[in-house]
Amino acid sequence: QVQLVESGGGLVQPGGSLRLSCTASGIIVSSYLMYWYRQAPEKQRELVAFITSGGTTKYVDPVKGRFTISRDNAKNTLYLQMNSLKPEDTAVYYCKAYGFGMTYWGKGTLVTVSS
Repeated sequence: QVQLVESGGGLVQPGGSLRLSCTASGIIVSSYLMYWYRQAPEKQRELVAFITSGGTTKYVDPVKGRFTISRDNAKNTLYLQMNSLKPEDTAVYYCKAYGFGMTYWGKGTLVTVSS
């Protein structure tokens, strides 16, 4: 049974930082295309970043230079380091794994950026 469990969300002031984690069981994250998505209130879920099995990373423009996606193969965990957070980064953040014809989602972790 595959499980993706996100953690690390919370309330942070504008300009602050958070690191999200997505711990996987049932798959090997380094063998999958791993994504971070987010969904703000009353908006559609949107891509934030992804990392390929080879380690190539890509980011959407609004987070470039502020967010960093990475993984720890030994811990089988995906991360999203978020710096210089803005109120518009407020959303539920989800990790997704895609590979071997299968897609798996976590249940999300809430990030609230507010003073």
